[in-house]
Amino acid sequence: MKFVRLLTLLAVSASLLSGCGYNQIQINDEKVTAAWAEVLNQYKRRADLIPNLVNVVKGYADHEKEVLTQVTEARAGVGSIKATPELLNDPAAMANFQQAQAGLSGALSRLMVVVERYPDLKADASFRDLQAQLEGTENRVTVARNRFIESVQTYNISVRTFPNNLTAMVMGYSPKASFTVENPGAIAQPPAVQFGNGKQ
Repeated sequence: MKFVRLLTLLAVSASLLSGCGYNQIQINDEKVTAAWAEVLNQYKRRADLIPNLVNVVKGYADHEKEVLTQVTEARAGVGSIKATPELLNDPAAMANFQQAQAGLSGALSRLMVVVERYPDLKADASFRDLQAQLEGTENRVTVARNRFIESVQTYNISVRTFPNNLTAMVMGYSPKASFTVENPGAIAQPPAVQFGNGKQ
């Protein structure tokens, strides 16, 4: 008899949680986690390309040490941030992560200016291959960030709207941090990294 009561209680609890959005919150939370993993995957891909890029540029423009050092330091700054899932629940940590990534994008942009001064470098096959990989990665970063933003938006709506917000409050779910930029249109544009497409 106790077993039947327990099963009935569990069934009623499950239906109440389902009706109050518990399952949807879980689904949305998993989508945010997956989207975040893809953002990190693409940022790591970009960071992994940078040492090779710096080495190729160094071969042609070794005296541009300041710019090369800035790129290397920006990459190190990105690598020093622990991008754990908990970061999504901490707006300040998310802002630090974004600042580090923006610093790396800025350093790559400065490197582009340097590269334009070296026609032989732009013609180098290794450099052109790295350039193509970096351009592709920047596009993937943009797509991954946009998917992450959409996933966070869906999740945040699910934990803020009634009746799901009651379930979220009881279960301890709160809105997650997302990417923010001073210019919202800029998030849809990858940094310009077309090193070799200008006229020599």
